[in-house]
Amino acid sequence: MRTTNDHAAASDVGVVPGHWQEAFEGLMSRIASRFPRVEPRRRVRQLISGLLSDLPRKNCWTLAEHAGDATPDGMQHLLHRAKWEADAIRDDIRAYVVEHLHDTEAVLVVDETGDLKKGTATVGVQRQYTGTAGRIENAQVAVYLVYSAARGHAAIDRALYVPRSWTEDPARCRGAGIPDGLAFATKPQLAARMVARALDAGTPARWVAGDEVYGDNPHLRAALEDRRTGYVLAVSSTHPLVTHAGKFQAKTLAARIPERAWQRLSAGAGAKGERYYDWAEVDIHGPTGSLGHWRLMVRRNRRTGELAFYRCFSPRPVPLSALVRVAGRRWTAEETFQASKGPTGLDEHQVRRWTSWHRWVTLAMLAHAFLAVTAAAERRDRPAPDGLIALTGNEIQHLFAALISPVHDLAHRLRWSRWRRQHQARSRDCHYRRQAASQP
Repeated sequence: MRTTNDHAAASDVGVVPGHWQEAFEGLMSRIASRFPRVEPRRRVRQLISGLLSDLPRKNCWTLAEHAGDATPDGMQHLLHRAKWEADAIRDDIRAYVVEHLHDTEAVLVVDETGDLKKGTATVGVQRQYTGTAGRIENAQVAVYLVYSAARGHAAIDRALYVPRSWTEDPARCRGAGIPDGLAFATKPQLAARMVARALDAGTPARWVAGDEVYGDNPHLRAALEDRRTGYVLAVSSTHPLVTHAGKFQAKTLAARIPERAWQRLSAGAGAKGERYYDWAEVDIHGPTGSLGHWRLMVRRNRRTGELAFYRCFSPRPVPLSALVRVAGRRWTAEETFQASKGPTGLDEHQVRRWTSWHRWVTLAMLAHAFLAVTAAAERRDRPAPDGLIALTGNEIQHLFAALISPVHDLAHRLRWSRWRRQHQARSRDCHYRRQAASQP
């Protein structure tokens, strides 16, 4: 129970708990119609509350204990067998984020992230490169679409990358619940579908940004050009480009830029201040017969001299500073992953099948979207008192968890301790029997 003194203390630091609770209930009401039955409707509220809690680990076991359940069966049923569509909730997330962070100059950022996994049964897992580890590991990789606006950013779509080793093995796909007939799709193809889905839904966004995986792909670039959507996509140093003087690699063109052509510009504010680099641009040719403006943009680190390259397209002429701003927004995808993986459990799922993966990831995205929107509203409506920085999503989560955290008695915690130990004992015995049976 929260006392008058608690609320007075909150007010002293610029926190209005009632507004957050009201916003949370509004979000839950927004998605309530997606659940035909009242039981999953209540359960999803408990799960989202658990994802917004300060639990050190977030999975069906810990979320069920946090909700006061006797076993994790209800949470597991919600993710595996209950009747509801994760894609419908995804559409609700997109509408919610756009409604509150609306920006006609927004950037749609495409990027992938991986979760390290053991074994071979989890959907989409194989040995592959993942930036999470910085090397080839046994991992599950997914592509995300982040809506990056002036007021904040949040993921609005996701697509699990299913390698050829899976799509060429129908029995393995059926075992993981992958829909029949799912064809292999590259990461740029997944990104193109998500961007198209967002734009077709009327999402206000002028630009698309991404790293070399997406910039080096001609089909993604062509799809964006056909839609007259601008892009600033990183490309490799050997990426081929056509100019009036012929065809050259990006690094070759960069070497010919005169020193007077470089400009000192900020790619946006970072944790330690503005991120200043030297920038330059070179006009390049687009596809024959196409209308628009194409450029190679080069970024130079002012301390080390290291270069990065971006292929850019805009339907109309724009200044170099506008392209730099878009390039700087690409890092909001990394910030979104960081804010989703720990605080809202994006990577802590312990699910193996296609449906349950999409459901867990979508609900984790919803929890992060709530934090992003709430932080944006706080910055707009309730500026921080003197001497305090504005409330961040992470700080809001800590405070929100304290405000809504349920309190359970010792008997509840002891029952869960017994349940966990029984389950772990059965698992241990099962593994031992399997190991003994496999011995010669």
